[in-house]
Amino acid sequence: MKRIQYSRYGGPQELRLDDVELAEPAPMQVRVRMRAASVNPMDWVIRRGEVKSMTGRQFPRGLGHDFAGVVEAVGSGVTRVNVGDEVFGATDMKEAGTFAEAMLTQEKNVFKKPPAISFEVAGAMPIVSITAWTALVGKAKLRAGQSVFISGCMGGVGRAAVQLALFRSAVVTGSCSASDREEALELGVTEAIDYRQFDVGTYASQFDLVFDTAGALSLKQCGTLLKRGGVALHIVITPAKMIRSLVSARHKTVFGTATPDGMAEIADAMVQGKLKPKIAKTVPLSAAIPAIVALETTGLPKGKLLIVPDM
Repeated sequence: MKRIQYSRYGGPQELRLDDVELAEPAPMQVRVRMRAASVNPMDWVIRRGEVKSMTGRQFPRGLGHDFAGVVEAVGSGVTRVNVGDEVFGATDMKEAGTFAEAMLTQEKNVFKKPPAISFEVAGAMPIVSITAWTALVGKAKLRAGQSVFISGCMGGVGRAAVQLALFRSAVVTGSCSASDREEALELGVTEAIDYRQFDVGTYASQFDLVFDTAGALSLKQCGTLLKRGGVALHIVITPAKMIRSLVSARHKTVFGTATPDGMAEIADAMVQGKLKPKIAKTVPLSAAIPAIVALETTGLPKGKLLIVPDM
């Protein structure tokens, strides 16, 4: 089978579309025949070796974490899914390998895809929606009627966070580029602020939650925006933010973690049409490397890049 992989950490020139032989599932593993996968910034962050203390030095490594497909084999001990099930999810950081014709992952990462949702939509959503759900619900316990500020509200995680916050009946304000303002308002943001002209002082003490998906806000700015008892959520982690999260209940760092409850709510929101990706471009596996490199180096297209099997 074909898989995009690399044999050492480095730049995009390390990527290859290789023939590989996929092993049979080990105990508690599931093998999925891929139907769609989407690209996330973490894919090239990992490939560059920026988190090699967590991903290790075993090569070759596959690329890609989001997936949607059909279960074609299961290892011993697997009970939640069966051969033939349509599934979606995201692999662990060390596993990767979804930019391929098939992939292996732990059963805990695999969830049944609602029949009403296409493979393409399901494959575009896992990491961004898991990260948003972990922050808003898992960490901050978002409740109906609360006020939420989301920086980078038109980015991948930001867009998912806006939709999940609205799904939980929160009131959402967001920052984005001026060119994205109308789209943010159409998505349901009450007020969309040009991040270049954002005056934190104007919005002092207005929000129950601040979700800094863009890493654009300082700790002090987050504190200014929060009401008494409010919480700031950080996914762009710096040493200062990590330390503050350890000593202050007002700041929490977030690492997306898929849970049955979270994936059930994500699936429910998708089925109701309340959680939808913006798929900007779809490419076959054979043409995926140039598209991945273009996204990494230019930031375009704006929206999800989806990889599907060759016809």
